[in-house]
Amino acid sequence: MEDSVQNDQPAPDFTLSDLNGRVHTLSDLRGQIVILNFWSAECPWAQRADEALLPLIEDRGDEVVLLPIAANANEAPPLLNEVAAERGLPLVLHDKYQHVADLYGAQATPHIFVLDKNGILRYQGAFNDVTFRQKTPTQQYLQDAVEAVLAGERPDPAQTPPYGCAIVRYD
Repeated sequence: MEDSVQNDQPAPDFTLSDLNGRVHTLSDLRGQIVILNFWSAECPWAQRADEALLPLIEDRGDEVVLLPIAANANEAPPLLNEVAAERGLPLVLHDKYQHVADLYGAQATPHIFVLDKNGILRYQGAFNDVTFRQKTPTQQYLQDAVEAVLAGERPDPAQTPPYGCAIVRYD
């Protein structure tokens, strides 16, 4: 696995297909704030993030784009489609061989990356500060990062450790 990408640097471009086979390229979204969310159909931490994330972006219109990326080697497309529909996700990209997860150094689901309108990585890490022992969040890292980027400011913190389920990789 490669080292993690660095904040304040251009985010690596990639092309992935969604669950319907439609191709999406990250650089095509320049001019919008992009949230990359390494996502899982089976991880309860990813489900908790989805429940809070969708309302966060619904109020932003086209200014903020969410790209959930399914990167677990053990989650087949039928399961991904079923769970995405249940959770109301209009789009999920499939990183079948974890190439994009490896490119970004993604370790967990959820593992969040926020890019500004110029494609510069501004935040990476956890959705919020909920952990196994701390059930109620006291810090909303993603929400704070998106608000900072919308205001033209740098998020603080700009990086936190991701927390969730490990991304399943096969050799």
